Amino acid sequence: MSPLDAIRRDHAELTAIRRDFHTHPELGMEEHRTAEIVARKLESWGIEVHRGIGRTGVVGVLRNGSGNRAIGLRADMDALPIEELNDVAYRSTTKGVMHACGHDGHTTMLLGAAKYLAETRNFDGIVHFIFQPGEEGCGGALAMLEDGLFERFPCDAIYGMHNRPGMPVGEYGIRSGPTAAGGAFFDIVIGGKGAHGARPEASIDPVLTACHVTTALQSIVSRTLSPRDPAVVSVTKVVGGEAYNVIPQTATISGTARFFTREVGTQIEEGLRRVAAGVAAGFGATAEVDWRLIFAPTINDPKETDAYAEAAADLVGAANVARDNPPGMGSEDFSFMMEKVPGAYLHVGNGPGEMPHHPRYQFNDEAIPYGAALYARIVERGLNR
Repeated sequence: MSPLDAIRRDHAELTAIRRDFHTHPELGMEEHRTAEIVARKLESWGIEVHRGIGRTGVVGVLRNGSGNRAIGLRADMDALPIEELNDVAYRSTTKGVMHACGHDGHTTMLLGAAKYLAETRNFDGIVHFIFQPGEEGCGGALAMLEDGLFERFPCDAIYGMHNRPGMPVGEYGIRSGPTAAGGAFFDIVIGGKGAHGARPEASIDPVLTACHVTTALQSIVSRTLSPRDPAVVSVTKVVGGEAYNVIPQTATISGTARFFTREVGTQIEEGLRRVAAGVAAGFGATAEVDWRLIFAPTINDPKETDAYAEAAADLVGAANVARDNPPGMGSEDFSFMMEKVPGAYLHVGNGPGEMPHHPRYQFNDEAIPYGAALYARIVERGLNR
């Protein structure tokens, strides 16, 4: 029996687990309830459990046979600060928080794979089930790494996945090389001189300066980077002043940058500092830049990409596995783990619906067996008896 058919027998149980997670979402690095449920489920299936890795992370360890090769399977657990607008029986009961990215589904799929592998043990080696906190810009992957993730649980290869609305359930998408962008957040504090709104000549206006800096930042991608290097610089917030008749002392520009290599990220950071300081100086103001790398670029290892794609083809046929899936400008902090251990990351079809980070996004429970079975199948192939 294939992993897909076997896991389908547990579909109702897994769906109930996923919907419970959805009803009780937890923000990044606060996934105490979720982590404890994960740990208890793993323990009930005879899997060795390690709690508190990177604060709220959980790692399950399953050994079989005499092989020393180890595979890591990773899922994220955190929710988003979004008020849910779906009218479903399992709607979020936590005000202002919802699983709007499907991490409740990702966690459930990895639990499904763990249950199946613990029962069948059709592999020779070690499996590390990595349940990561704080993926949504909270530094969860780095926290687990700083807590000795791969020193304590060495892996020869690691694999992760994300649901993809718009891709039919039962299909997968993957590509070798860059698959998700690196991402940085930035804040630029413009320092000026406050004054009465009726006497602008007495001021150094930080709001006017911030507006010109915001416009000038768009030249970084169009005039600093090679057209062969896709990148995005987006200013998403400009804050300055609280009164109609007061020119404030400062204004703050905030935003994000996306890129597919660390080198391009460095170019953007340097350009941002140069442009902000130069434009501000032209107005007699100052600019202080805080640049924070939140996500490394997600780069799929060619060998592990092929292995993952072949495992998917085993389940659904080669025609349902896109091997040249276009890279996306979204980011994924699994990338930091993949900088340490060769691995691959793919998309699993979620069917029609809103995209992640939308208040009406819904994870499709029909996708659970496909994600769980793929996690299981890559272990069976990678740790072949």
